[in-house]
Amino acid sequence: MVSQIPVPHTVERVAVGDLRLAVETWNPRGAPSLLFAHGFGQTRGAWKASAAALASGGCRCVTFDARGHGESDRMAAATGYHMGQFADDLLQLAAAQPQPPILVGASMGGLLGIVLAGERRPSPFRALVLVDITPRWETAGVQRILAFMQAHPDGFADYTEAAEQVAAYLPQRRERKSAEQLRPLLREGSDGRLHWHWDPSLLAGDLVQESERYQPRLLAAAARIDMPVLLLSGGRSDVVSRGTVDEFLRLVPQARHVELAHATHMVAGDANDAFAHEVMHYVRSLETPATPRTAGAIP
Repeated sequence: MVSQIPVPHTVERVAVGDLRLAVETWNPRGAPSLLFAHGFGQTRGAWKASAAALASGGCRCVTFDARGHGESDRMAAATGYHMGQFADDLLQLAAAQPQPPILVGASMGGLLGIVLAGERRPSPFRALVLVDITPRWETAGVQRILAFMQAHPDGFADYTEAAEQVAAYLPQRRERKSAEQLRPLLREGSDGRLHWHWDPSLLAGDLVQESERYQPRLLAAAARIDMPVLLLSGGRSDVVSRGTVDEFLRLVPQARHVELAHATHMVAGDANDAFAHEVMHYVRSLETPATPRTAGAIP
């Protein structure tokens, strides 16, 4: 287990492109720099426990809410969301770090990392940690995520109702989320009901269909990645599979793959101690390449 001690962290709103993003920095004077990019429909809170653990181990950890998510700005009502906007935001945040960061990207965040790492020269990243995502994914798993995001357009009467829905969506979690844990994920609307933090326009536009069209570009970008890569997958994931992982490893032969056997697509949330341990081990291996490592399933 990665040791956890209190570490300083700051939250600020940073101008990126045409809006401002909520950015949280853990252990600002630490090194190396890790930049965390969350998945579609998540917030920087998905990385809270991981960032705290890795920062206590000496890393500088930066998390942020993507545009249209959490405490970051939303697009104007008449303007749609596009993958290129998210990629540009990530590129600017990477450039703002004291040195090229190690990108830790889950789901959508990982896909953006693949595109930038494969297409940009010089690369904006020192290395990649991809969290349960490959250039080609299992459609059924993605549809399950989107179905949950679309399921409650009228919001919830209270935190108890929201907690019940989250528990049904994440049956592998033993503890039901408290109102305190849910508060950053919900906003009170003008109707007095609680609504998810994300901008509904994220689902109403062409963004989801656009991601499907990205697959040929993602595959081509992956084949051009020339930096160290760690792929951490969940053994119970319905988004990646043995087939998509094997394809990725053929495209990126230098990549290391570790499977966390009991985790689903929500790897960091399901198995944070194991996740943080694997990331820290990988970060240290970049400093000492001779460190031996046998990839495989982690119970």
